[in-house]
Amino acid sequence: MAEFDVDLFVIGGGSGGVRAARIAAGHGARVMIAEEYRMGGTCVIRGCVPKKLFVIGSHFRHELEDAAGFGWTVPPASFDWPTLIANKDKEIARLEAAYTTNVEKSGAQIVKSRAVIEDKHTVRLLENDRKITARYILIATGGAPNHGASIPGIEHVISSNEAFHLQRLPRRIVIQGGGYIALEFAGIFAGFGSDVTVIYRGDNILRGFDEDVRAHVRSEMEKQGITILTGCTVAKVDRHGDEFTTHLSNGSSLASDQVMFAIGRHPAVANLGLEKAGVAINPANGGIAVDHFSRSSVDSIYAIGDVTHRFNLTPVAIREGHAFADTVFGKREVQVDHSSIPTAVFSQPEVGTVGLTETEARAQFSHVDIYKTTFRPIKATMSGRDTRVLMKLVVDGSTDRVLGCHIVGDCAAEVTQVVAIAIKMKATKADFDSTIALHPTAAEELVTMRTPTARHVRQAAE
Repeated sequence: MAEFDVDLFVIGGGSGGVRAARIAAGHGARVMIAEEYRMGGTCVIRGCVPKKLFVIGSHFRHELEDAAGFGWTVPPASFDWPTLIANKDKEIARLEAAYTTNVEKSGAQIVKSRAVIEDKHTVRLLENDRKITARYILIATGGAPNHGASIPGIEHVISSNEAFHLQRLPRRIVIQGGGYIALEFAGIFAGFGSDVTVIYRGDNILRGFDEDVRAHVRSEMEKQGITILTGCTVAKVDRHGDEFTTHLSNGSSLASDQVMFAIGRHPAVANLGLEKAGVAINPANGGIAVDHFSRSSVDSIYAIGDVTHRFNLTPVAIREGHAFADTVFGKREVQVDHSSIPTAVFSQPEVGTVGLTETEARAQFSHVDIYKTTFRPIKATMSGRDTRVLMKLVVDGSTDRVLGCHIVGDCAAEVTQVVAIAIKMKATKADFDSTIALHPTAAEELVTMRTPTARHVRQAAE
């Protein structure tokens, strides 16, 4: 008789948990995975995928406007929000079914239930109060929207979760937040025709990004009619029938048909039985504390993805899940390299970035060269749209190694994914310069910028 019911019990059927379950099963492990909501997790069900579908849909308004410059006469167009929602739901259902099928094909067993940890080798399924013993437990519960401190009227506020299921498109919406989710939804709603106001507590949006990127994105968004108010927060929300009044900390107020908070996400660690099992929380970020192999403070319990609050990106969770399965069941230790992770903000305009910002590079290196350009994309020369692309390379002035790349403009994410390979391989600026340009493209600017726009030299302390 086996010592444990299964070799691995995974809590959470998102991208990271699914990858870990499939790879572990492929290594011969007996795997059970519990998901209390829908297979696919945040990314597939109410995150990256539906968000990108909304972004693509919202672009068509601009495309129709730009068509006139190329000789097209387009009849007045109309947009139907319920059709978008219905088609999005259909695609998400297809992906959820694919996730389920792939897990089952791997040999892992799916249980539709919330699971809580009883001890270092036992979980309890709340659906039927059944206990399962496991040699290893993997926590992959992800994160959840965080509305911050409670304010009067917080019950009237929606998160990105609800935004995907609104019955109608709001004519006016107030969005609090200045990061990925807030700016992506600001562009989405504006693209579909909503009057959008963004509220952010800091001095500028996209905290943590390169300063030139932050300034450029804000300027471009404001050109599109999106109002961005910084240095203030939402203090209270009043409801009047189907309308809302948002009161700001600076004393002003705004009327809208919807109020959305996108100020961040917190690790989904509540009510999992972590304290009972002795699993430690990282006091610095509120996520499960883990080592380089994603092992928690309990040797049989691991955690990956957003629940650890390290790098909250779907591909990172997938890589961590794969590395965990290879390490524990594949008989080879695999550590995830969290350096030079490319990321994108599907705002409008789009942001793609990888590596160090200028500020980070200047703090770490004594000599830093900056190569930066802004230009009008070729499409805008005919459409007449007032927009510019930003491209920036951050280079170690001593070794010529490219430390970072930052792009704002159409297809920024696609270009950045390829540049990330070069940066991961420690390519130099000379490598970029020796690459023949692909013309006419926007990306050719990355290999044709020859003269630094700035050079920074940090003086040695006396």
